[in-house]
Amino acid sequence: MLEQQINKEQSTNHSKSAPVGYKQTELGVIPSDWVSCEFQDVLTGFSSGMTPYRGNPEFYKGKIPWITSGELKYNIIRDTEEKITNEAVVKTNLKLLPVGTFLMAITGLEAAGTRGSCGVTGIEATTNQSCMALFPLAGKILTEYLYHFYVQYGNLLAFKFCQGTKQQSYTGKIAKILPINLPPTLKEQKAIATALSDVDALISNLEELITKKKAIKQGAMQQLLTPPQKGGKRLPGFNEEWTEKTLGEIIKLDKGEQLNRDRLSSSGAYPVINGGVEPSGYCEKWNRRENTITISEGGNSCGYVNLLKTKFWSGGHCYTLQLKTPEVNQQYLYLFLKYMENSIMSLRVGSGLPNIQKGRLVLFHCSYPIDVKEQKAIAEILSDMDTEIELLEIKKAKYQTLKQGMMQELLTGKTRLVN
Repeated sequence: MLEQQINKEQSTNHSKSAPVGYKQTELGVIPSDWVSCEFQDVLTGFSSGMTPYRGNPEFYKGKIPWITSGELKYNIIRDTEEKITNEAVVKTNLKLLPVGTFLMAITGLEAAGTRGSCGVTGIEATTNQSCMALFPLAGKILTEYLYHFYVQYGNLLAFKFCQGTKQQSYTGKIAKILPINLPPTLKEQKAIATALSDVDALISNLEELITKKKAIKQGAMQQLLTPPQKGGKRLPGFNEEWTEKTLGEIIKLDKGEQLNRDRLSSSGAYPVINGGVEPSGYCEKWNRRENTITISEGGNSCGYVNLLKTKFWSGGHCYTLQLKTPEVNQQYLYLFLKYMENSIMSLRVGSGLPNIQKGRLVLFHCSYPIDVKEQKAIAEILSDMDTEIELLEIKKAKYQTLKQGMMQELLTGKTRLVN
């Protein structure tokens, strides 16, 4: 039944018109000299692994890498969360896959995080039954090209071909008939894969740098937002003491006003902050000014601290903080509360839908230097770090957008790297 449906769709797609020098395929228009075929025409393998018996914990005390589908994150897999013994490999009839093996997730494809996910082994490894191993037929396809092709089309293929009601999955039979478009030569495949891998490397380097900068900032927050007598670091030139007061002593805590759904609009000028990390919508009016600190009152994000830089509508599950004393710098207070976010979240009560009661929040203790100038200096240092991280995030997003455009051009033959 599935094969008949696929053949029918292929027939319909091929009947569509295409520009001169191009042809229509199931995955779109490609140059006429490109190859449109199925996985089974250029690949072999189509086998999955197994899970050693969990009732024998000794199986999981070995040194042989064992990959699960959750570790397929569009990456080169150089280590695994679990490792198994030689006995487990023998008893479970597992195969040790060579370096450079392409793996695709074949179960749980109804989930966005798993659908289309893949990886390449950077070590010899075994896998569980949710990973399918594919090997290139000599002279037909390069694993590097297959990887980038699947990153681009894996999500679409899973939507179209996987089977199942509650849990959607591939079988070896289905995987064999997945469509794939290929440049006519391995040289062109290599050129495409190299260009996309180079951008991947730039993105990966930026991600590593961002992770490093965030770790540095976290260490700086621990030093600068902790009183010197409790292990914190005093800034040079400041000798004033620190003090500690409750949140209720330094701010006025207000709860927002619930907005009817019919007042929400995707084209509204002001975000509606209603207890979540992201705006719950937009509206045409505001009830709080820009540069206001908020704390989520309820729901899964209960205790989340944010600083709204624009005017916004504060909803029914959102606390807003207004300073009532000049002895505290607002940016410092935001950074301190953000640093203490986990402690604020520990004030939650309730099991089904947790919330933070106002009476508990106003008793939360805040530490700060008596000298407001020192507070400002601390805030500037940490804010500069935030700005640096934000610029790196913007740069990464630009590279990701660039790569998406390159994939669209290179994997459809619109741009050719080899004459």
